[in-house]
Amino acid sequence: MDPRLSAFIDRAEALLARLEPLLPEPRPAIDWGTTLAARWQRDARGGYLAPLRATLDLRLADLLGVDRQRDQLARNTRQFLDGLPANHALMWGARGTGKSSLVRALLAEYAGCGLRLIEIERDYLADLPRVVEQLQGRPERFVLFCDDLSFEAGEGDYRVLKSVLDGSLEQAPDNVLLYATSNRRHLVPEHQSDNERWQSVEGELHPSEAVEDKIALSDRFGLWLSFYPFSQEHYLEVVCHWVGVLAPRAGLAWQRDDALEKQAVRWATGRGNRNGRCAYQFARHWVGLKLLENT
Repeated sequence: MDPRLSAFIDRAEALLARLEPLLPEPRPAIDWGTTLAARWQRDARGGYLAPLRATLDLRLADLLGVDRQRDQLARNTRQFLDGLPANHALMWGARGTGKSSLVRALLAEYAGCGLRLIEIERDYLADLPRVVEQLQGRPERFVLFCDDLSFEAGEGDYRVLKSVLDGSLEQAPDNVLLYATSNRRHLVPEHQSDNERWQSVEGELHPSEAVEDKIALSDRFGLWLSFYPFSQEHYLEVVCHWVGVLAPRAGLAWQRDDALEKQAVRWATGRGNRNGRCAYQFARHWVGLKLLENT
């Protein structure tokens, strides 16, 4: 080989080696026949859907004490899967009470019926039209899921979501729906100062309309589902459910007794709350402790 050509090839390879780390990662292709969930990712070219490995170990029957919320959202989802009119849904309330778990359980329940789940972060909601564009014309039914949705005072991003809910998503194909969770009923906080001396708010000719604008975002969701803190009996029922699921898998025999309940109550007291997340964590702790004692 000509020495000059060989030197040129060597220099070209060295240049490519230096440039390669600067090039964007190739976007993965998604086979929706086998991929059940994805997450919207931002990159230098705008964004793309990254496939996720979804676990289907949580069923609707595992969610105890939220029967009304579970049945309403499941009914709305079945309407959606059947091509019938269905609503965007907002699940709000106390933390750890099953809001996000309900969406995961729906995927496990209805993935075989064509349901697919796409996670999108609150900060990326302005990309919803681009996400919807990629889903148009597909036979699957897509729930866009935004977890822990809320906006702080002074943020204007909530207006973007309002326009998306009233605009692009409403005009999107009928195979797309938005489910969101929040610890707040009204996604934009209200303050007492919004009502105090509202007649004299500086620079605002119609201050009452400004207040309405802040709290109107939740109204864009046709289905509201409320989740409340657990009573002690509800909490203990969930504890025993999860112990009853996890213990047999580990080969442990168990029974509900005062000792188990007292340990569960102390666990919740130490964390300052009683909810489904706390109950599941205690069940894992209890089963792991018993296994450790048996070794």
